[in-house]
Amino acid sequence: MTKSALAVARQALATARAALPPYASPTSRKDYTQHQLFALLALKSFLKTDYRGAEQLARDWSDLRDAIGLTRVPDHTTLKRAADRLLEKKGPTPCSRPPRRPATPPG
Repeated sequence: MTKSALAVARQALATARAALPPYASPTSRKDYTQHQLFALLALKSFLKTDYRGAEQLARDWSDLRDAIGLTRVPDHTTLKRAADRLLEKKGPTPCSRPPRRPATPPG
């Protein structure tokens, strides 16, 4: 277990890259990847702060922005929406499709 916030952010970024598509939808604005948002959410949890605190950390900490590849800092509402989407414990994410059911013959 590490006590380094940067190490947590880097590990979260690598984990998200292995498990998530870069964007939730083909029509996403592409300001931030799901990987970057997940890394910020992991850091938020690690440091036990709120969404505004995570936003301020990213604004103040250039090494963090460099580590996860941020050129702009997401607003706290963007982080909240990402948490609702990425950390949802029930059902598929918006980027995944439900399995197709085979067509049943009429009758």
